[in-house]
Formats: sequence, structure tokens, C-alpha cells
Amino acid sequence: MKKLVPILLACAVAPFSGGVAQAQSAPSDGGPHGVVAIGPGVVPEFDGSRDMRVLPFVMADVRWGGVNVQVRGPGLRVDVISDPRLSFGPVIGARLPRNDADGRLGLLPEIDTAIEAGAFVGYRFGGDQYGQGALQMELSVLHDVSGTHDGLLATASASYAAVSNKDFFLSIDAQTTLANSDYTRTYFGVDQAASAASGLRAYRPDGGIRDVGAGVTAGYWFSRNFGITARAGATYLVGDIADSPITEEGRRWQPAAGLMLSYRF
Repeated sequence: MKKLVPILLACAVAPFSGGVAQAQSAPSDGGPHGVVAIGPGVVPEFDGSRDMRVLPFVMADVRWGGVNVQVRGPGLRVDVISDPRLSFGPVIGARLPRNDADGRLGLLPEIDTAIEAGAFVGYRFGGDQYGQGALQMELSVLHDVSGTHDGLLATASASYAAVSNKDFFLSIDAQTTLANSDYTRTYFGVDQAASAASGLRAYRPDGGIRDVGAGVTAGYWFSRNFGITARAGATYLVGDIADSPITEEGRRWQPAAGLMLSYRF
């Protein structure tokens, strides 16, 4: 599981264009078809961090029969509804630990990797046979099942397939996340003991909107099966989280980017 966690975390910042998998027609025998992409990426070391770390970026959208397996959004998810417009299913993801932090943040208690599970629902409006022009609206709700922060996070997102054809695709997306106080106090709170140890002021945030963010994903197919995909995005911490001394030591902007080799089948 520890080897799988960094891959899932990298996916958490990489929504996939719904038109990409459609650019390759389904096989006549009903077998699996779709797209898999992998390559290097950079993400914040932990929630609110100023420092970045290199991780593998993985994005996938594979359909087999009436089931669509996707590595996107908050991690790994399965669309169990065989419908071209409506999507629904379970989600599992992971959140990077806070350990080996620099400066005063390194004097705070370490936070283990969190495993989060829940469900998502989405609906696609418009779009041609390749998905171009489609607007995808989604809502996902995740709860920590590892006992790391015991929090609940709800993310609303929208993505638009600006270009999607057999050779090139470009999509833009935006999102915002609502987090409860269990999450905010674990990652952005400072109790009296932690304040005395680190020198940071004590702080007890409430729940609320965690961030707003946007990103762009683009790719080019230089053959029938192989291509390249690039992803860049960022979120901006807001609300009580933005006022935390942990954010002041770190950064409100949380950027991420990746460059991947793509394979479609």
C-alpha cells in the first residue's frame, strides 16, 4: 500500500479529459479500451507546504463493458453506471503525510498518510462523438477511513473539453473543496503543546471552504496508440485555513504539474 500511495496522490491533481478515451473507438469484441498515461510530476510535499516533491503522475480512463475505471480526481474511482451522460461510483484516494518538514513546521507533530474513501456523482452536458464541447459537472464526498484526520471533504468540480479529436485534446477545469473541522484542525491547527514546541501561535480553525482551484490538461497523439499528455494546475487556500500559522510558514498557492507518455487501446 505504501508504494501505491504516491501514485494515488499524484492523481489527485490530475482530472482527465472525458474525450480522450473516446478518441479511440471501442473494440468490436467488447474488450477493454481506453487511455493510460504515466510520467514525472511535482506536487506540494504536504497540505499547505511551500516545498515540492517529485512523484509519478498517472492518469487512466479504461472502460470494459459497462464499467469505467478512472484514475483521476481524488484517486482511483469506478463508474458503475453504463450511461454516456450520468456517472456514479466509489472513490478511494490518499493524502500525503506531513513528516520531515523544514523549519518550525518540523517541530509540529507528524501526520501519517491518510486513506480517504467515498463516492462521486457526475453529469455530462453536450459534446460530440469525441467529447469536444462537453461540460462535466461532478461532486465527490470523501471521509478519512485510516483514522489519520477523521475528516470529511466534499469537492465540486467542472471541466470543459475545449478541443477533442483523434490527434489533439485540451480541457480546462475548476474546483472547490469544503472541509470539516476534523480535517482543518489536523492539518492546519496548532494546539498549546505544539505551539510551545514550535514557537507558532496556537490556532484552532473551523470547517469551511478549503480552497479554489483550476487547471488545464492537453495532449497530442503522434500515432494511433502513443502520445504525450501534460497537466498543470493549482489550488489557492482560503478561509480559516489561509489564516493558519502553518499556511503562513508554507504557501497558500498549491501548484502541481506533470508530463506523461500516453497509450490508448
